[in-house]
Amino acid sequence: MHLRLLGLALTLSTLPAPAADYFVAPNGADTNPGTLARPFATLERARDAIRARKTASPAAAAEPVTVHLRAGRYSLARPVQFEARDSGTASAPVVWRGYRDERPLIVGGKPIANFVPHQGKILKADVGAQGFKGVAFRMLLCDGRQQILARYPNFDPQNPYGGGFAYVAGEHVDIYKEIPGEDKRTLRYAASDDRAWAHPEEAEVMIFPRYNWWNNLVRIASLDRATRTIKLAADCSYAIRPTDRYYVRNVREELDAPGEWYLDRATATLYFWPPDGADLNTVFAPTLRSLVELAPGTAHVTFRGLTFEGCEGTALTFKGTTACRLVACTVRNVGDYHGNGITIDGGTGNGVVGCDFHAIGASAIGLAGGDQQTLTPAGNSADNNYIHHTGVLYKQGVGVSLRGVGQRASHNLIHDCPRFAIQFMGNNHVIELNHIRHVNLETADTGGIYTGGRDWLGSRGCVIRHNFFHDMLGFGYEKGKWVSPHFAWGIYLDDNTGGVTVHGNIVARAQRGLIHLHNGRDNTVENNILVEGTQQQIQLSGWTDKHRYWTTHSPTMIRAYESVVDRPEWRTMPGMKLHPRDAVLPDHTIMAGNTFSKNIVYWKNPATAYVTQRSFSTAHNAFDRNLLWHAGQPLRTGLKKPGLDEWAAWQAAGLDQHSVIADPRFVDPARDDYRLQPDSPAFALGFQPIPVEKIGPYASPDRATWPILEAEGAREHPPVSR
Repeated sequence: MHLRLLGLALTLSTLPAPAADYFVAPNGADTNPGTLARPFATLERARDAIRARKTASPAAAAEPVTVHLRAGRYSLARPVQFEARDSGTASAPVVWRGYRDERPLIVGGKPIANFVPHQGKILKADVGAQGFKGVAFRMLLCDGRQQILARYPNFDPQNPYGGGFAYVAGEHVDIYKEIPGEDKRTLRYAASDDRAWAHPEEAEVMIFPRYNWWNNLVRIASLDRATRTIKLAADCSYAIRPTDRYYVRNVREELDAPGEWYLDRATATLYFWPPDGADLNTVFAPTLRSLVELAPGTAHVTFRGLTFEGCEGTALTFKGTTACRLVACTVRNVGDYHGNGITIDGGTGNGVVGCDFHAIGASAIGLAGGDQQTLTPAGNSADNNYIHHTGVLYKQGVGVSLRGVGQRASHNLIHDCPRFAIQFMGNNHVIELNHIRHVNLETADTGGIYTGGRDWLGSRGCVIRHNFFHDMLGFGYEKGKWVSPHFAWGIYLDDNTGGVTVHGNIVARAQRGLIHLHNGRDNTVENNILVEGTQQQIQLSGWTDKHRYWTTHSPTMIRAYESVVDRPEWRTMPGMKLHPRDAVLPDHTIMAGNTFSKNIVYWKNPATAYVTQRSFSTAHNAFDRNLLWHAGQPLRTGLKKPGLDEWAAWQAAGLDQHSVIADPRFVDPARDDYRLQPDSPAFALGFQPIPVEKIGPYASPDRATWPILEAEGAREHPPVSR
């Protein structure tokens, strides 16, 4: 008898815990019990019901909970906040999801209605009477698209990346020329750009100062029409120089084109010129800066199958969380200059899976966490996402940002970013099987993927493998014009980057080159396919011990190195046996320890080099067993030796001595099919096939949409030089 009871108890203990289900609907009521027939009305009420259930019954903590959101719009009065007490467990998670195949919409604002004629095609609405009194929103949606805050010059829909700018008056100055005492907040405009504005102090300037690396958005402090001078209320990142491009927005008098709008804060009146055919029933403005916030200690909470829209900061923040996920969701039309789609800051095992992101003010996904001293990984990830049109306001807004230790970005499709698609800083990140195209659309000195290493430790241990990068464009000033393509690479390892493995990638078509090692150290570049760099295929730009970056950052490098060198976790990290103070070579160069092998390099342009190099020691970097094909034309390397061409001089220096010059025999390079035919000479050099069939997003129940219908962008409408 006792044995039978014991067996029954054991059987019951192994059965799945009963699940709790709550339901929320826009037409529900928070006085309801939260059932399918009588749902709650708000997410907060469902959250509080879960809290009460756990408090009333400790056994409830072992039960999985699902909150089902019915279709419709949920306008939040405040961000929905979660804490440790809202957590699930690995065996009993808390899931917030769309009911069955319904797609609930969670928004951080309110609709705007009751438009009346004002002047011509401009309408107006009293938004103070609609809940916006005292709300100074800077985003307006109509038909699901962000509208244009009234500006000068007007937005150019025919040239969305290169058009619609004014240019700072004066003669162009080379961006790298140092001018002591330059002003970071004074702009002198051309006579042709003189405008009469009643309240310039309401306006803000969007400008790309000096380097054209990114932009600033700064309010006007004063405007002097007599001297054609604008004083800004704060410094820009860099000095403002002649020919820098800019526009001015939030100016009532500039509301003169379809899609433009202006909010008169004093009277709480919205003025709007709707685009042709616009549905005024869809006009909407944010009232919140965020939608969902998870506080430290929150664990095992998942959001699935939801759409998030309409806030001016970061839509979702996971801070110090464990195993929390955003799955099969859409995040769109969120973020100002400082606002992202989702940021995961710290914690462990969190993920963004199968989501769609677009029209994001800054970056789509930010992952951070881990401990650099101990190399403890965070294990946060971004997998199988579709990301496009980031950086609406902040032009260093990327698709995925990785920081800290041990993050992963995989199987993402990213396009139409103003600068990088992926930026990573830190250690032991894995970036694999991503498809990245048509990026670097509005900035210069950029790449499809980017990192730097001015602290000596970055980005050691990181791996970039089995990605497809193509059509990195770049945009910048050249020979008196703003042009594209301009000054962009495929893979950009900047400023002393060390210890990165670049393996099995396909990199095609970048104006400056396909891979750039900027004083890179201890990097392994192997088994990649590099196709049609415009100026060169590989750029090797070293420093000497007199270079200002080396002299300026050496103290930082020494401190960082000495902070970890005695830790056992760092002993196997590439390049950590050498102290930075001993890094200068006998020829005064620094770039060393890089290996470039078993790569296929393929290009046809007769004017394009294989390699360009500066301050580069051929004795301390290795090139060998590569397959090179320049369609039978000479291979330029920049090395000069009497009686030898550049290729012979390169080999005489000990580089590429076992490499082969031959057609790699791609299946169909004209259609970007870089699989190899069975008789490719690359195989004899040890080249391993790249799993191209696995690159990019994949079908999954965890995908927000499938098949992915790619949005139009720079592929269909390339930037126009002017």
